[in-house]
Amino acid sequence: MSVKFGPAGNSKSFFEKGYKHALDVPDYLNEMGLDAFEYQCGRGVNIGEEKARQLGEKAAKSGISLSLHAPYYISMSSIDEEKRLNSINYILASARAADAMGADRIIVHTGSCGKISREEALKLAKDTMKLSLEALDRENLGHIHICPETMGKVNQLGTLDEVLSLCELDKRLIPCIDFGHLNARDLGFFKSFSDYESVFCAIGERLGEERLKSFHSHFSKIEYTAGGERRHLTFADTVYGPDFEPVMELAGKYCESTRFICESDGTQAEDAKTMKEYYNSKKSEK
Repeated sequence: MSVKFGPAGNSKSFFEKGYKHALDVPDYLNEMGLDAFEYQCGRGVNIGEEKARQLGEKAAKSGISLSLHAPYYISMSSIDEEKRLNSINYILASARAADAMGADRIIVHTGSCGKISREEALKLAKDTMKLSLEALDRENLGHIHICPETMGKVNQLGTLDEVLSLCELDKRLIPCIDFGHLNARDLGFFKSFSDYESVFCAIGERLGEERLKSFHSHFSKIEYTAGGERRHLTFADTVYGPDFEPVMELAGKYCESTRFICESDGTQAEDAKTMKEYYNSKKSEK
């Protein structure tokens, strides 16, 4: 059990180094000294079972933990019942692909509030989540964790409280805490070390120590406007947050098997390595 670090999808350097295909990812991550990877299915689950299996086998031999990002168009909170039912099918497709590659978790955007209240949207999302868990169980995929993600735009369902409320439905649900999203939706939430620690404490208080030790995380610096998230940046940015150092220091205090997936714009592997090196340096000081 260890905290792991890796990119969401491939950095520009993946291709610059001569790598071309998904099956090259484990070799690239070994070269970068990383041990996690989030396969991107945001625009649809298009990876075949055999390719997924081959990727999983190579990743396992390299000690790389895999996760999968489900399609962005999932909407658990839609007032359109057909859209919610289709979302269950997209979650099933994501879980099948994840299972084929040996990934144990899928990351899900739960939807937006649209023209209804946040309370109504959360109620609909909870119902869809329950149905999704039942669908996974029917296909013997109940071991695949669904990770609802905190979101970066103000009108999206996905505050920290909303994500924790969803995860309270079932112990198999793991929160995906996107620190960049939390910072963007509140127009610069993280101003002090205690602001960062409040997130860790909320997870532990609401979901218990086990999920605090092993939650999933996305991290990047994000530019924002009055509506929240605008675009992902790199660690070279000095205007927008959040800072990764407090998160890494707190991970050393609270986490045992959390995965930190970096979503920087084009430098996600490099920035994930920066986080890992800082985390390890702080651990070695203890």
